[in-house]
Amino acid sequence: MDRIKTDVCIIGAGSGGLSIAAGASQMGASVVLLEGHKMGGDCLNYGCVPSKALIAAGKQAYAMANTGDLGVTAVKPKVDYAAAKDHVRKVIETIEPVDSQERFEGFGINVIREFGAFISPTEVQAGDTIIEARRFIVATGSGPFVPPIPGLEDVDVYTNENIFDLRERPDHLIVVGGGPIGMEMAQAHLRLGSKVTVIEGAKAMGNDDPEMAAVVLDKLRAEGVEIVEGALANKVSGTKGKVTVHTPVGDFTGSHLLMAVGRKVNVEKLDLDKADVKWDRGGVEVGANLRSVTNKKVYAVGDAAGGLQFTHVAGYHAGVVIKSMLFGLPSKQRTDHIPWATYTDPELAQVGLTEAQAKEKFGDRLEVVRFPYHENDRAIAEGKTTGLIKVMIVKGKPVGASIAGAMAGELISMWAMAIANKMKMSQIAATVLPYPTVSEINKRAAGAYFSPKLFESSKVKAIVGFVQRWLP
Repeated sequence: MDRIKTDVCIIGAGSGGLSIAAGASQMGASVVLLEGHKMGGDCLNYGCVPSKALIAAGKQAYAMANTGDLGVTAVKPKVDYAAAKDHVRKVIETIEPVDSQERFEGFGINVIREFGAFISPTEVQAGDTIIEARRFIVATGSGPFVPPIPGLEDVDVYTNENIFDLRERPDHLIVVGGGPIGMEMAQAHLRLGSKVTVIEGAKAMGNDDPEMAAVVLDKLRAEGVEIVEGALANKVSGTKGKVTVHTPVGDFTGSHLLMAVGRKVNVEKLDLDKADVKWDRGGVEVGANLRSVTNKKVYAVGDAAGGLQFTHVAGYHAGVVIKSMLFGLPSKQRTDHIPWATYTDPELAQVGLTEAQAKEKFGDRLEVVRFPYHENDRAIAEGKTTGLIKVMIVKGKPVGASIAGAMAGELISMWAMAIANKMKMSQIAATVLPYPTVSEINKRAAGAYFSPKLFESSKVKAIVGFVQRWLP
């Protein structure tokens, strides 16, 4: 059995683990990085990267068949599903070197390709190696949750971990789960030629602002995605090529089954009890500083820390931990400025509080402004007029923004910056943006906030009248 002593031992080479490893090693700390599966974690191999690549293929097929009133004749696209999956693979392979073992070994990091588990509060074992470290980072991420539905064990079940390996296009894809993953995959597969039925036990996109979710769901239904709500899957039956999901509102039969009902945090095999680390199925119990509440040598980041499950959150956590772990400075996470997006078409993006959350927190102090896409000149020019932006404002500062429409994931960036830096609506309004761009929607939302105060104010009109009478 080999033994290693190091400053930092990181368990998991996903977004959070890799960011900490690179930062810590380049700042002079000795680092051991453990990864028993694929470098790059879920995002690169099974999540953000492959899903957006497949969505891009579906978007291209849809654009060919739906040219609108632009004077271009629509054509029926010839979709090669296997070739679309080749595109997905190429995208992953292009990004892989950035997350590769060789690159991180080039930083001076000791990369051990084994799963790690604690054997004491100060030691982790990975294969035949025991690592003793001053600080440990649990960055093990999460995986797809497959509920114990009777009959699932008798049929082929796809999740985000194996759907991208499928080479033969599903004739009829049944998606159980109407959240972001389910809806993204539903629309992508529909556009690539599959019939798609989404079965949701409660409300589709139920964690999003209902007004914004409706924009997306109406579009998906119009394209042909069957969305069945209030349909809790209570049994599955079938054979290869034919699977039926039984629900209280009816039975739904298709050729393939995709489970997209949520995520489970990968902490159960870490033997955290041996490290005196408090945890549950939601992850490691940490404070705002992302440090274990029971073992100060242990931190958790990303999905393993509980809370928001996004790749960019893991990267943000890395900065919080590095500041505390390497420099001994007080450092705490915050969540009010964290944006997220669902990459359907139209996209849906959110940062800060939704309208309902803001009303509950601020009551009558809340002001809500809206601006529709159909009044944006660039959106009109490109025929992408479906959608709106909604901004929640308290005392002149945005506390949340919701966007549904084209490029919503890009547009939300301005509001994420504004909330992160406690900016005022006046600073958004003062920003000069190029014309014509979709990003002007953000500024017009700020204008919608100030317009009533300027144009409907008797005090303003009195001042203007006075100046006009007396100004030389």
